Amino acid sequence: MTTRRLPLTGVRVLELGNYIAAPTAGRMLADFGAEVIKVERPGTGDELRNWRLKAGTTSMLYRTINRNKKSVTLDLRSEDGRAAVLELVRRSDIVLENFRPGTLEKWGIGPDVLEEVNPEIILVRISAFGQTGPMSARPGFAAVAEGYSGFRELVGDPDRPPVRVGISIGDSIAGMQAAFGAVMMLFDRQRQRIHGAAEAVTGKEVGFEGEGPLADRTVDIALNEAMFSVMESLVPDYSAFGEVRTRTGGRMEGIAPSNGYLCAGGKSVVIAGNGDGIFARLMTAIDRPDLGDDPDLQTNAGRWVRRDELDEAIGAWCAERDVDEVVAVLDEAGVPAGPIYTAEDLVADEQLRARNMIQEIDVSTGEEILDDVAFPGITPVIGGASIPIDHLGPDLGEHTAEVLAWLGLGEPADPSEPEGPAVP
Repeated sequence: MTTRRLPLTGVRVLELGNYIAAPTAGRMLADFGAEVIKVERPGTGDELRNWRLKAGTTSMLYRTINRNKKSVTLDLRSEDGRAAVLELVRRSDIVLENFRPGTLEKWGIGPDVLEEVNPEIILVRISAFGQTGPMSARPGFAAVAEGYSGFRELVGDPDRPPVRVGISIGDSIAGMQAAFGAVMMLFDRQRQRIHGAAEAVTGKEVGFEGEGPLADRTVDIALNEAMFSVMESLVPDYSAFGEVRTRTGGRMEGIAPSNGYLCAGGKSVVIAGNGDGIFARLMTAIDRPDLGDDPDLQTNAGRWVRRDELDEAIGAWCAERDVDEVVAVLDEAGVPAGPIYTAEDLVADEQLRARNMIQEIDVSTGEEILDDVAFPGITPVIGGASIPIDHLGPDLGEHTAEVLAWLGLGEPADPSEPEGPAVP
């Protein structure tokens, strides 16, 4: 349990989210000191508790995504649940939600109600296509949004249908943008307070953005837009030159050589030899100076034209060596390269452990305690190493009695439990 002061200490977040997107935003805020109170449905809780469930009643996925939070069970469709949520809103800084647009309004806790309860509340909303526009009412998971964003079209090999990556990348990126949006609005709110105080002292008007109704302080994250935002020059290249990018497998469009290569022993390596100087060093390292000296291969454009030939040469060299030798030779030559890790490799990695990015914690499956389970550390790193995880995702409703007692809506909590931090 860390005792250091974290950047978001004193900030309270009410998380009304399920699955991955909003909970990822909540996790990032909680990691850096915010008190995140996660509201879950009685009985079942967040469905993520059962995703990739290997044993017991609570998955490692839930324990990871919801670390450093409190769990409170409330029925948002009931009057008691609604009253408790509004009391939490009154005492919070940020509300996170990722329901289908209109759901909060249907439950009587829409933006107008939230603002009436707390005029300074920051609302962060994540949905498939955003809160406005002709598709706003449509439901959709990140997999669908990845298709609409253009991302899925570029994943996989060119002679096969598009595939998905092995994680919920659309949800994760949307969650990161939501966390950034929340902190951005917190910063703006603080700036308003400072400017307002300056105006009161000097009598001079101080202008700034962000004033107005809650609609102007709502962070509206669409899953398809979050993925669209990372598509680099996909649209400008099409708009300017009519170029339609296609799938390139392990390559990156227009960049060569840069790919994954199979080594002896069955493991693979990523080699990025696409810089002009780096390419020459790579060809020397793999004993192909003829390619390194070829005038047609001195620029990236020329190498891209002959990418198949280059990949064949590099692949043949790698196939005769194990991955450790390949990485060692290329590291000595100043060529960016690294093994393609499995989970086993990650747990043993010296670099990750040196920065506390692998943290071993005892964890309950709901039926038994597993000792020293490895979990990914907190990013970004502050102070040279990952901040220690305070606690893993809580049991369902673990903090309900404590929070309701603090709100004055339930039985008194254990007096040894500290009261939540005050709203700054």
